[in-house]
Amino acid sequence: KNSAKAMEKELVTCSPQEKEKIAINRSQIFQIPQRKGLETKVIVVLGKAGMGKSILVQKICQDWSNGEFSEFEFVFWFDCKQISLPEKQYTLKELLLEFFVKPQEGSKEIFDYILQNPAKVLLVFDGFKGLHDHENFPRCSASEPEKDLCSIKELLSALIQKRILNGCTLLFTARPKDKVYQYVSKVDKTIEIVGFSPQQRELYITKYFEGLPGCDSALKLIKEQEYLFSHCYSPVMCKFVCFLCKALLEMGEESLPSTLTEVFLKFFQQKIIPVQTDVTATQDQESLATLAHIAWCLGEKHQSAMKSDLLPSKEVKEFALKYGFFLPFAFPKHSDSEEEEFGSMFSDFVLQNFLCALHLLSAEELRNKSVTKYLSFPSKKKKPYDWLDLVPRFLAGLLFLQDDPYFCSLSNQDGIQPMKKQNKVLKYIRRLQINNLCPERLLELLCCIYETQSNYLLQHMAMRLEPDLSFLDIALTPPDVHVLHSVLKRSRKEFSLDLRNSSIDMQGLKDLVSLKNVTSFRASLSDTVRLWKSLEQAKDYELLKASAEKFILNPFKAKTMKDISNLCDLVEIQEKVANCKQDESGCTSYEIPAIRNLRKLDFALGPACGPQGLLKLVKILAAFPSLQHLDLDALSENGIGDEGAKSLSEVFPTLTSLETLNLSQNKITDVGAEKLATALPSLSSLKTLSLYNNNICDFGAENLAKALPAMTSLRVLEVQYNKITSVGAQQLTNSLRKCPHIKNLVMWNPAIPHGVLEHLQQLDSRISV
Repeated sequence: KNSAKAMEKELVTCSPQEKEKIAINRSQIFQIPQRKGLETKVIVVLGKAGMGKSILVQKICQDWSNGEFSEFEFVFWFDCKQISLPEKQYTLKELLLEFFVKPQEGSKEIFDYILQNPAKVLLVFDGFKGLHDHENFPRCSASEPEKDLCSIKELLSALIQKRILNGCTLLFTARPKDKVYQYVSKVDKTIEIVGFSPQQRELYITKYFEGLPGCDSALKLIKEQEYLFSHCYSPVMCKFVCFLCKALLEMGEESLPSTLTEVFLKFFQQKIIPVQTDVTATQDQESLATLAHIAWCLGEKHQSAMKSDLLPSKEVKEFALKYGFFLPFAFPKHSDSEEEEFGSMFSDFVLQNFLCALHLLSAEELRNKSVTKYLSFPSKKKKPYDWLDLVPRFLAGLLFLQDDPYFCSLSNQDGIQPMKKQNKVLKYIRRLQINNLCPERLLELLCCIYETQSNYLLQHMAMRLEPDLSFLDIALTPPDVHVLHSVLKRSRKEFSLDLRNSSIDMQGLKDLVSLKNVTSFRASLSDTVRLWKSLEQAKDYELLKASAEKFILNPFKAKTMKDISNLCDLVEIQEKVANCKQDESGCTSYEIPAIRNLRKLDFALGPACGPQGLLKLVKILAAFPSLQHLDLDALSENGIGDEGAKSLSEVFPTLTSLETLNLSQNKITDVGAEKLATALPSLSSLKTLSLYNNNICDFGAENLAKALPAMTSLRVLEVQYNKITSVGAQQLTNSLRKCPHIKNLVMWNPAIPHGVLEHLQQLDSRISV
């Protein structure tokens, strides 16, 4: 039912050059442009836990079975949680033809064909996280890895090292923080699978309840709890919320829990209580406590699966399987005479996290002093229990639910111990120096406190937050944004937010910038432009203008053609806002502050896109009246050439505030230098001009020398590492005598003899050797 209702989520691939996100279809996953040769191809699919990576690879297998991806004759899919138990070893043949699928006959012939035709083989390893621990990934030491018994890590190492099946295609799924690139030397393609948009969440929920009683009210009920609806961006969370909503609607209830902790507490309640009797209640409670202990022991080892015969009792195994907390699987046999072995794994990472938190709260050996150990928020990025990343949130939530009757029965607590632990947490958070926390830890702290629903703690955080909050390069999920919005809204302070490269969705950006006490913000220009275009289409000019007043752009570095396009869109939006203002008041002088106040612009598109990008940029440069620093070097050789120099010189008269112009390393010759020299005097504020490492010769130097006396604001000229000889150097020196305003002329060139340069420096000390 779930796979039938699962929606195809947007796939995103990141190009190392452009670093722009491009949506792709499933059919394009294995297309690797400009990839030649028959060596092993490696594709990595990234996505947070619960984003649907496993559903995606299952759909790929299904599509292949229906005739798609015809380049592969064999597709093997492995769940890394099942195959990565340290005590298990396999040969390559066992892994392929025993674990995944066992042919009825001809196994040897099929395996030989696979070895001879590796290019026709796709191997999918789902859940790379299950394949590594804190130690280094081992190298395969087996002399014949095709035949010898190896651990799964050794077999995978041999595949990556191209010692076996060289030419096959490897597809790994992993979480963004997994150390994939530490163990895989070369990745041909990286794809990120992202969560549901608000519209996709609504569609999923609608389809889930299609044809069921309460279909009309289910979506309304979920959307009323904005925090839960934000969590529905994750497909697996969306499924849990829908399950609980369905159960509560059937019971006649009209509201959902307000936190994730309460959702999973209710989930366990709905799973277990309807089939419970007085006789089984105590037994179930004991089995759940044992299962929680197992979850914690496995989680500490970064595992979620184990051999079934290692379970402490038959009752625990039956309990876990009965309620769907465990999924069973079988190990391959080394021989027909060997007895078949079975394993069990937790059906879901969220369930394991919740059970871990339940164990930490209920375990007798954990005193109230140690509970804060699992809620630690170190100032550095490293987390002590990163693999169980939801445990702190569930633990904080459970600590503040000691009055819940079902929780008391579930945890077998008398209420005294949780209260002690709760007081310990309150004291710990009050003493915490939150201003020393890195952004990731601050977010984690806010999310944990939100799960407690403690007004005191939420207000405490709102009062202690710094006015300047930076989430630069930190991924902000919809729940993160909701929590941040909730805390900021409580505060009386004014805030400035840096949301650049945070992958914040449009709704989240809109919610945050709409807050009255958020007085300024930085965000990726593409995100901001997308938001403003949406507001313009919705004719919400009031919010458009308000957010435009808060937006900060300076300094701006353009690294892709998309950046230039977004900058053009920004100028276009300003014109439209000005037209709207004109319609209202007849005044056309409105300027978006971010455009008016842009003072520094770095252009770093590189030689491939530089010339084309500059042609677009010069068309809008006049829109930035305060631009003081224009850097066309920016540690990137843009190669704008003479054509670029010509087009740029044509807009010099409009750049009245420009003080620094860096045109270094741009392949400008005498032709471009002549065009520049003609227009440079119109830059009335220019103080520093750098033409370092171009192809300017004596003719270009002569033209620059003629222009210098008219450039009365110029203080520094850099023309070193060009092709200027003694002739050009002499002309520049002669011109320098007429320019008392110039402080420094840097003109060392390989073609100028050192003695000549020293002589010129003696004539004028402003010349740098």
